[in-house]
Amino acid sequence: MTDHKTGTRQEWLAARLELLEAEKALTRRSDELARQRRQLPWVRVEKDYRFATEDGDASLRDLFGGRSQMLVYHFMFDPDWDEGCPSCSAVTDGFAGSITHFEHHDVAFVVVSRAPLGKLVAYKRRMGWDVRWVSSLGSSFNYDFHVTADPAVAPVEYNYKDQAQLEAENVAWRDWSGEQPGMSAFARDGDDVFHTYSAYSRGFDGLWTMWQWLDRAPLGRNEGDGSWFHRHDEYPATAGGPS
Repeated sequence: MTDHKTGTRQEWLAARLELLEAEKALTRRSDELARQRRQLPWVRVEKDYRFATEDGDASLRDLFGGRSQMLVYHFMFDPDWDEGCPSCSAVTDGFAGSITHFEHHDVAFVVVSRAPLGKLVAYKRRMGWDVRWVSSLGSSFNYDFHVTADPAVAPVEYNYKDQAQLEAENVAWRDWSGEQPGMSAFARDGDDVFHTYSAYSRGFDGLWTMWQWLDRAPLGRNEGDGSWFHRHDEYPATAGGPS
């Protein structure tokens, strides 16, 4: 017998209609936040970032592929790792099939990591993704956009907080060093490229489509200690829940 509160259909409907009003308010607020994002000032990118791609060396402008907008997913893949981050892999599972739609909406989509290109290509094939994945190894791109933390290379900043603020909020600071997740947006006007937006940590939860579905499941995200995420080819074949 379930321990969860039960009720009649009429009780459920009354509660659901009350929730619907809250959901509508959240949708309206989300629309307003999207408008505010579009109103942020654009910052010209002055550095000549270079990336290793399957088509050869490329600049940030080259990655647009002739489009006027570009979204970048900062995928956690350290040069010394042999596999990409499991959580980032789950995020990529969610957006990989949308890239064709982005491109037909004048939006390029690129995944960027510091691991060397060979590792990225091999992992992409293993995961079965058709995404453009480029390596920023040897470039300051990851450090400048605050998704690789290393005080020996650049002052640490993540989610718009400096190292002192992060240390004050996180007892185990070392857990924040190294690769971190995030996304960034860019615009192109002729030969000029502008940085328009970046989000980190919980700031881009809504882009993780798996979360959006699980938030509507009876038990929600059911995260537990967070250890149940695996790469999609590592789940037990008969798994019915967290392993």
